[in-house]
Amino acid sequence: MAQPGTNAQPLRVAIIGAGPSGFYVAEHLLNQDGLVVEVDMLERLPTPYGLVRGGVAPDHQKIKAVSATYDKIAARPQFRYYGHVEYGTHLSLDDLRGLYHQIVFTTGAPTDNRMDIPGEDLIGSYPATIFVAWYNGHPDFRDLQFDFSCERVAIVGVGNVAVDVARILCRTPEELAKTDIADYALTALRDSRIKEVTMLGRRGPAQAAFTNPELRELGQLPGADLIVRPDEAALDDLSQAALNSGSDRAAGRKVAMLQESAGRQPEGKTRRLAIRFLVSPTALMGDDTGRLTAMRLVKNELYATDSGTLRPRATEQFEELPVDMVFRSVGYRGVPLPNVPFDDRRGVIANDEGRVLDADRQEPVTGVYAAGWIKRGPTGIIGTNKPDALQTVKCMVADLADGKVLQPPGATAEAAAKLVRERQPGFFSYADWLQLNKVEVSKGKEIGTPRVKFTRVDEMLEVRREAAI
Repeated sequence: MAQPGTNAQPLRVAIIGAGPSGFYVAEHLLNQDGLVVEVDMLERLPTPYGLVRGGVAPDHQKIKAVSATYDKIAARPQFRYYGHVEYGTHLSLDDLRGLYHQIVFTTGAPTDNRMDIPGEDLIGSYPATIFVAWYNGHPDFRDLQFDFSCERVAIVGVGNVAVDVARILCRTPEELAKTDIADYALTALRDSRIKEVTMLGRRGPAQAAFTNPELRELGQLPGADLIVRPDEAALDDLSQAALNSGSDRAAGRKVAMLQESAGRQPEGKTRRLAIRFLVSPTALMGDDTGRLTAMRLVKNELYATDSGTLRPRATEQFEELPVDMVFRSVGYRGVPLPNVPFDDRRGVIANDEGRVLDADRQEPVTGVYAAGWIKRGPTGIIGTNKPDALQTVKCMVADLADGKVLQPPGATAEAAAKLVRERQPGFFSYADWLQLNKVEVSKGKEIGTPRVKFTRVDEMLEVRREAAI
């Protein structure tokens, strides 16, 4: 059989997942000099963009502008989009092997890590992942209910997701109304009685995962005073020594900003946003009805590991923090996919630089790859997925040169389209998405917001039906 990658036989690639990493894999493949590639992207939801649509906070519209780049990739004639098509339901791995020379999984990390402490499943305790998906209008989570009649909320973690959750809880209704937050979420948050939000970091201020711009934004919220305890903003000797080495100037500025906030008097705003350091929850406590009422915290201290990194360890000091709702934000995690080797310890597809590895022999599985969070874990920002995707594509191109690709007899665009239509007649094309996007943006303009999201799949399908009439 002829080597794929020519006009006579294009290299046919299936990408499973329409988030940033999937689009970057497509871009790198389509930009290969001298290689003719056809890319089919399959996505479980009708809508593309992954966390750019369903994870980026609605008050950060500039970040979402990256979707314009993905639209340009999708406009390439060698690109096809099959939305509302689910791997493992509509198409199996064997199906894909019969249609494509290479298959790339870019399904992200859709679930969360647990804290594994007593009381974690009390009423009022939630993973931050589902709250983020809820206020962003993800169809799987839009019917969740959160009780914002409570007054005290804790967020376990100080990373970017934790910061997003804190901002959304502390924004005024007027601020949220100017974003593309889901309409039902805006309605619920308008009636919020939350007075105090506390973010909990297990390490010190110098090790906080949030960025300086994110911290600055928290300090400028119109409706919330930023509260930092002076004793927790002060550095321990090990952190001070690390800063004095001059290896991380950004951390030094971050500490200075936190210490400045610790010395500032509250202005009496509607809410208080507190950032705590060197504390870890050890238990959640509830009342007789199973509702959360408090969390037990242990004070931590830092120690240096053999590699020189600073890690927290518990002391004998404890405190009880009254709290009515908790969001844990201690990391995202990938989920296993049917017939794809999975590293359960790391929560990623088993792989070596993007080549999926056989579980028993630990050797590359011919023609099967991974990119993005499902490949490396939930690290980095949106842009981090671009070099990560390039690493995977380099492996794919090298394997093609070595003849290590699948050789399906039916590797044509027509064969793939035929099977998709048979298995999922209601699939969403990119043209369907662009029409849906146009309607969302138009509805947003009517009320002065970026867009009004459709949050139910049947609503999305109805928009397409009406457009076809």
